[in-house]
Amino acid sequence: MALSMETSPARVSLCGFLLGSTSFWVYLLCNLLTILQELWNSHFWIVIVAGWSFCMLGMTRMLLTDRQAYIEHVQSIYRAWFLGSGCGLGLVISCHCPSISHFGWYFTALSIFHWSEYFTMAVTNPRSLALESYLLDHSKEYAVAAVASWVEFTVEWFLAPGLKQFRYISLLGLSFVISGEVVRKLSMITASTNFNHYVQYRKQRDHQLVTHGIYSLCRHPSYVGWFLWSIGTQIILCNPVCLIGYTIVSWRFFNERIYEEEIALLNFFGEDYLDYQRRVGTGIPFIKGFDGSGHKI
Repeated sequence: MALSMETSPARVSLCGFLLGSTSFWVYLLCNLLTILQELWNSHFWIVIVAGWSFCMLGMTRMLLTDRQAYIEHVQSIYRAWFLGSGCGLGLVISCHCPSISHFGWYFTALSIFHWSEYFTMAVTNPRSLALESYLLDHSKEYAVAAVASWVEFTVEWFLAPGLKQFRYISLLGLSFVISGEVVRKLSMITASTNFNHYVQYRKQRDHQLVTHGIYSLCRHPSYVGWFLWSIGTQIILCNPVCLIGYTIVSWRFFNERIYEEEIALLNFFGEDYLDYQRRVGTGIPFIKGFDGSGHKI
């Protein structure tokens, strides 16, 4: 039975994310109230309590409209809250810590990316939605790569802090991240029910070949977006070692992933997909895909 709008996975996830990110809004409110403290005098704390209570009341009402649905989606709420908290923390760092504001950009982008993967899937293709759609447990390699980038940033920050102060480089990385996020989400929205986080080896009855919109520019825009996003995160952090490592590892991963996926797509759509291959590239440099002959093209 389909969930109502009040208790849909998308809405529950959104509520959890907003609930987690309230740390940023409380931070801004506290700063505003510090400025207005002379006017409010000793009673300024009442506004904080009232605002926080109002926020909690609204979130609780949305989450508990259907208690059974809340119980069913509690794990999603925890993940969304965790990512929302990460987003709020990243925004606070961006505003309050100028010397490492770019790490705040990175942390905000990381949190939004993972939450929006689930939320976009929940809106466009709820049939394929799962907790794994947050991509928080994507793979051990992905986790190791993330930790490695944090370690490099920390070590270089202490040993060579000047290396982390090239703001224009960080802004370039931010543009990569935003562009990658937009391209990936456009691909998910355009493909809609035809999009899945996992390579499909069996064609569904309603599975269609999508060649319009962003797919008219490249065959694998979701991978292009993720590739740009991944590289951009390391440019933001001014991590030269991880930038090289991420580029190589990401390219190899998407090269194999596209090769594997196109075998399935050729089985699904035959000549239609071959014609599509001839007209449109993969979108990632030097990755050609699979032409049906057993060789990478």
